[in-house]
Formats: sequence, structure tokens, C-alpha cells
Amino acid sequence: MNIRRLAILVVLIVAGFWYVTTFGIPGVQELSRLAHRELPLLTHNVKLNPSVELTEADAQNSYDNVEQNNISVYRRVLPAVVNITSTAVAYDWFWGAVPQQGQGSGFIVDSHGHILTNYHVIEGGRQIEVTLANKHKYKAQVVLTDRPHDLALLQIDAPDLTPAVLSNSQNLQVGQKVYAIGNPFGLSGTMTTGIISALRSVRGPEGNLIENAIQTDAAINPGNSGGPLLNSHGEVIGINSLIATNPNEQIEQSAGIGFAIPINTAKAVLEDFAHYGRIRRPSLGITSLPIGPDLAQQMGLAADYGVLIQRVIPGGAAERAGLHGGRQQAYLGNTPIFLGGDLIIAIDDREVTSGQDVSQIMDEHKTGDTVTVTFLRGKQKMSAKVTLEEAGTRAA
Repeated sequence: MNIRRLAILVVLIVAGFWYVTTFGIPGVQELSRLAHRELPLLTHNVKLNPSVELTEADAQNSYDNVEQNNISVYRRVLPAVVNITSTAVAYDWFWGAVPQQGQGSGFIVDSHGHILTNYHVIEGGRQIEVTLANKHKYKAQVVLTDRPHDLALLQIDAPDLTPAVLSNSQNLQVGQKVYAIGNPFGLSGTMTTGIISALRSVRGPEGNLIENAIQTDAAINPGNSGGPLLNSHGEVIGINSLIATNPNEQIEQSAGIGFAIPINTAKAVLEDFAHYGRIRRPSLGITSLPIGPDLAQQMGLAADYGVLIQRVIPGGAAERAGLHGGRQQAYLGNTPIFLGGDLIIAIDDREVTSGQDVSQIMDEHKTGDTVTVTFLRGKQKMSAKVTLEEAGTRAA
């Protein structure tokens, strides 16, 4: 009985297979025919093109005049710019020595390996390493430091150096184009561009006064300190030193307001080093108070500009030349001042309207030079020859 049922099942399966292969499943063949009719419609009027046409630029890159000058300045100056790594030692809670590194920039000033940078870049450093644009590294020696001007002179022993060309920062103009090259955030060989935004005196990172600082909107960031600020000819006009930052930001970064030390200040320091092996900045040997129209009216002065001598340094240049300081004490707000001193209005026929003018004139002279000081004593206009002395801690 079971064998009979199995035989019937096999016959039914074979018959079903024969029917499907012979006549097909109802409706499936129709769908197949419809599908084959529709497919040509889907690709109707579509032309397959294996190639893609691209619009390409000319093989030769072209640059406008501004771009060509940017490239020229960068290529010419980059070999003179260096990366400076200063390693100091701090101590943890257990008085264990912990090395700390800071980075900045600098630039080569002669073929003997002298490098100019900021004092705050190498301050406290026990080991200083200089990396050239060709990636070669050298240990540097500190030759000279000038904390009041935030300057430092280093030296490395390296062959085939390319010095930067130093310009004159005396006649800079607001609106003049500038370039900054340095190592912001350790990114070596970075160039940014901008203009001179203003010329003003500012306080440096050590609290020192930077006279006639060059303000620029060229992007300056941590790591740019000590690098060159250049004019459109690629000549150094300043040393990038500090930036104004948003006090609400935790990270120092460019806000479009950076400052550079005028290169003439650095050149005066270098000249002192070349002649004397140390810094000998000249001074009149006075402390002074800048005078404007309001103060001049209140004090009854004969001119509404100049610097009023507060005191002369005993035995100093001004006292030897016969200039007088004030003797009558008064107060300007909460600040004690002295009245009755000579009012300096010119030095070597150059009008003096502020302490900045005096500092700039001093930077153009050396200790031992003689200048002609024009001043008012009461209402009487007088002049005196003053032989400049070496600036000391007491003189201003």
C-alpha cells in the first residue's frame, strides 16, 4: 500500500515538471514578455559615452604682480628665518625636574651665525636649539640680552648662512604693506601679509615700554615672536614681539593686532655690541614729563608741547650742560611731579613733543655723541650742548 502511494506521488511530480517546462506557469510568461517590451523604453535615446571632458588650466601657471612679489619675498627671505626652541626646567610637587619647551622665531643677521630674536623667547632657557629652513639643527649660545628692549642675540656655528637685509624703520607709514615670516604654533616657514595699522608705544611682555612699536594686522600668533616683519622689498623693518588677544579667550591667537619692535632699535643695540661688546645706550641723564596743551595751560608754560625736566641726574649729562630740573613739588592726580624745570622743545632742531621723540633720537646716537638741546627756562628760549652719557638704571 505504501509503495503504491509513493509511486503515485512520483508520477504526479514528474507530470507537474513536464507541464511547467512545456507550457510555463500561467501569467509568468506574460510578465516576462512585458518586461522585455519595457526595457528598450528605459534606455531609449540614452547614448553611453565612456569619456569625461574636463576643462583644464594652461600648463604654465600665471601670477599677477602682487603674487609674484609675495613669492619672490618669501623665497628670498625664508633661508634667513629660523625656528628657536628653548628648554627650561621646572619642578613638580616632589621637586622632580620637569623639562619645559617654548618655541619662537628669529632671523640671521650675518654670516658669522648671529641671530636676532626676542628676549622673552629664550628667557630662562638652559638649552637653546636653532632649526634652519633646511631643517638642520644647531645648539645656540646666548651672546647678548637686552631685557628692556626685549631683544636677544644668539650665535650658531653653521656654514653657508643667508643673512636678512635690515631696512630703516624711521620713515614708516601707516598703510604700508608688510609681511611676517615665522613659526606660529610650530608651523615653520609660515608667511602672512598685512599693512602697518599704526605706530604707537606699547608695553611689552616684560612690562617694558616699546617705543614707536609697529602695529600690524598681519596674522601674528604664538611662535612668531622674534621673527622678522618685512617691507614689500623683503627687508626687515621690525621684530614681531607680541599680540593683543581677547581676554575672554583661553588660547592666545591673532586678533588682527600685532606689534613689532622697530629694527632701528635693534640696530642700535647691535652697533653697541660691535663697538663695546655690550649695550651702551645714550641718555640725557634726566627724568621728564611729557607736556600737552592742557598741562601747559595749567602750569603756565610758555609752550604747549615738549618734555618738562623733572630732575637731572647728579653728575649726569644734563646737569653738566647746565640744564635744570624742577624744585616745586605738585601732584598730577596721585602722581607727584616737580614744577619749575626747563622745558625741552627740540633736540638737534628736531621738535620734541613726547618722551617717545627723545627715545627715538637717543636710538640714533651713541654714548659720547654731542647733541644741541633747545629749551625754555620760564619764557626765555635757550640752548645747550649735551654730551650723551651711558644710560643707567636711574636715568630716563
